[in-house]
Amino acid sequence: MSHLRRFVTISTAVGLSWFVLYAYAAQSQLSPTQDAADGTMERPDPPKTINFWQSGDPGQRLHIHGWVSNTDGKPIAGATMHVWQTDGTGEYQEDRYRASFQTAEDGSYRINTVLPGQYYGVKHIHVVVTHEDHEQLETRILFKGDPNLDEAAYGNVAIHLEEANVNGDAVLFGRFDIIMRSAGSS
Repeated sequence: MSHLRRFVTISTAVGLSWFVLYAYAAQSQLSPTQDAADGTMERPDPPKTINFWQSGDPGQRLHIHGWVSNTDGKPIAGATMHVWQTDGTGEYQEDRYRASFQTAEDGSYRINTVLPGQYYGVKHIHVVVTHEDHEQLETRILFKGDPNLDEAAYGNVAIHLEEANVNGDAVLFGRFDIIMRSAGSS
């Protein structure tokens, strides 16, 4: 068990505040998100939306949220995220399921979409994150439980999805945090 994990476990048990935990975590360097560069399919003029899902779309609804931070754990406000994926049947659409947007002041983001269909391998969502003070990161959101996922290679970066009932519909929820390297730090 890492020192940070042990400290968080003990601190949570004795009721220390999240502020104290954040201060301790900020002293430790976080590992940057795994780069998974495999070519981009972003549009030169993507829409400025993060709500891909529309009533009647094939596939199960999916809500992903997370935070973009640096290796010191500080949030990165205004990072530009380019996101694209297949629809629920595994097909890329020319004018759907693609967007560019910026993280909020606290580094958070949200995506409302569908679970991508199978497309030559694992189900995934492409993500490219840029910020003037940080190195560009190109990665993919992968999903635990995907029968085509190589657990040995990607099990530690794939996200767990929880299902909940929202207005009578089954919706999947997941969290994907992104950690970026500062420019010139590699």
